[in-house]
Amino acid sequence: MSEAAGASPLLFEILLLLALTATGLALFERLRLPAIAGFLVVGALAGPGVLGLVSEPGRVQALAEIGVVFLLFEIGLELPLERLRVLWRSALAAGVAQVALTVGAVSFGALALGLAPASALVLGGIVAMSSTALATRLLVERGTVDAPQGRLAISILILQDLAIVPFLLAIPLLGRGDESGGLRDLAVAIARMAAALVAMLLVARGVIPRLLDRAARLRSPDLFSLLALLLVIGSALIAERLGLTLAVGAFLAGVAATASPYSHQLFSEVVPLRGVLIGLFFTAVGMLFDPRTLATHAGAVLAYLAAAIVLKGTIVATVSARASRVGPRTGILAAAAIAQTGEFSFVLAAAAHAAGLIDDALQQVVIAGSVLSLLATPFLMRAAPRLADRLSAARAASDDAVATEPPVAVGEEGVVLIGFGHAGQTLARTLRALDVPYVIVEANASSVETARVRGERIVFGDATRPPVLQRVGVSQARLVVVAISDPLATRRIVSRIHHLAPDTPVLARTRYVREVDLLDRAGATMVVAEEYEGAIAIVAQALGRFPIPPQAILNFTDALRDEGYGAIRATGTLPLDPWLVELLEEVQSGWVDVPESFGGGRSLEQLAVRARTGVSVLAVEHDGGTTPNPPPQHVIAPGDRLLVLGDASALERLETLLRPQPRPERARAPDA
Repeated sequence: MSEAAGASPLLFEILLLLALTATGLALFERLRLPAIAGFLVVGALAGPGVLGLVSEPGRVQALAEIGVVFLLFEIGLELPLERLRVLWRSALAAGVAQVALTVGAVSFGALALGLAPASALVLGGIVAMSSTALATRLLVERGTVDAPQGRLAISILILQDLAIVPFLLAIPLLGRGDESGGLRDLAVAIARMAAALVAMLLVARGVIPRLLDRAARLRSPDLFSLLALLLVIGSALIAERLGLTLAVGAFLAGVAATASPYSHQLFSEVVPLRGVLIGLFFTAVGMLFDPRTLATHAGAVLAYLAAAIVLKGTIVATVSARASRVGPRTGILAAAAIAQTGEFSFVLAAAAHAAGLIDDALQQVVIAGSVLSLLATPFLMRAAPRLADRLSAARAASDDAVATEPPVAVGEEGVVLIGFGHAGQTLARTLRALDVPYVIVEANASSVETARVRGERIVFGDATRPPVLQRVGVSQARLVVVAISDPLATRRIVSRIHHLAPDTPVLARTRYVREVDLLDRAGATMVVAEEYEGAIAIVAQALGRFPIPPQAILNFTDALRDEGYGAIRATGTLPLDPWLVELLEEVQSGWVDVPESFGGGRSLEQLAVRARTGVSVLAVEHDGGTTPNPPPQHVIAPGDRLLVLGDASALERLETLLRPQPRPERARAPDA
């Protein structure tokens, strides 16, 4: 009875924590603010510093920290190995620059303020970390995760997520720096930790893929779910026994699991639990926040905010952007996305506090500053484009690479192509094959250099700026094509072109449905929406499996585009306009292949094609030759192609006629 009575307060606190987490998520989702900040704020209100609903948050935090374990497992399983294959160069250059410079600058400032060297170094690591969960979500919501600023931000976040592992390994070593053993004991501790790290990784790589393979062969979903939990929690506990941390053990297990073909299923099992536990973790961290910190340590909190937002943002916008060879505008937009401290800052702060590297007051400053920086991030991202425009205009005379080059206008018959990604390169090849003059504007210096080596007529510049557009001659061009992946920049470019050259046709490409009307209002003559084009391609491919003439399908898809994708954008419950359906039912001409299994030697007259199907045969193609208006005596052979005129039902009857029919079996006489 005593054990049950002792357990009930803990169960009540867990239930309360779940309710608070759900409340924070619902409230901040409705306010369109970061959910992570909602967890922290609601946790702070419920903690002992305000309402005191949970008197001992540390007791619940032990459970909530499992959420970080799941997050590290997911990162090891999915994020680095998948995305580093694509982004490893920019991640290495931009990410290392950001982390190293932020750690160095913050550590130097902390030393100047009187912190011990080990504590200053840990504080630098705390500020260097950003919130992967928040930044990625905001980039996805704004449709810029695949834009240049999105790729730069993701690259830096990848490196930060990888850097958390050596940071966590270093904290216990830094905590032992003042022991009497000195450098010898520190070297022994490093060697022991490195050996444990290698041993665990080797064991995990050898055991985890085999376990997943055996579980998958048994075809038991419940067993696979239990195995996922076992791997995450078990690897974390084993790592702790070996002298590592829980988070490092989970990360190594995730890395090892990528060697299994069943890692995607494992990922799907882990992610829902990770989301719930991360919410619990941030709510529990919020309970540790004491609002009095804002009053008693206001200067320290402001200094922390300045380091996280201003200092780190400046490093990203300048050094990291140059390391990735992108323009200043891209650097500013990426900096706004990651100028905060997030989940791993809390993890590092908790580990450093446990190791005695930071005191209670500094931990409170970290929590308060992190909460404020998370709340500020959506507003920073909203203001970043205006800030980028102002800075770009201020540096127009000295920083614009295009300004140092002579004008490159293409004239009245030429095309200005803005953006040199896959779509831009394909269009450029087509224009070159047709001898159509064109000039390319690209904001990525590496892409410009590579294209110039291949002989492309390309200039480096930010097309959101009117001087760049004027220099390439948008007012004289036959067509301007905007083929970049940043939706906000696309709208700005279209608007500026429409203002400078209102008579020049502008073809804009976008990925998302919601951008079509915005681009129309900005002045785009034509908009190609990838989501719509994907839907049209699916419809066309599906209709092609039915006896519908290809020309009818082409007319149908062209009508969908001519209507501004209106039929696709309509509510799914509304029926398709009858006139669109009539396009598929109109009499059309088209080619029909005679199957190889067709029994030859029969003429059009013998087949009674017109009487039995209703189609008219306009021509017959045989062995490379074509017979127009074939006579009734013309013999049809396997492999021929027939040009016919008819509706969809008539073509279906013709294909049935040409298809060989199984002969009925003769009745066998009974045995005598």
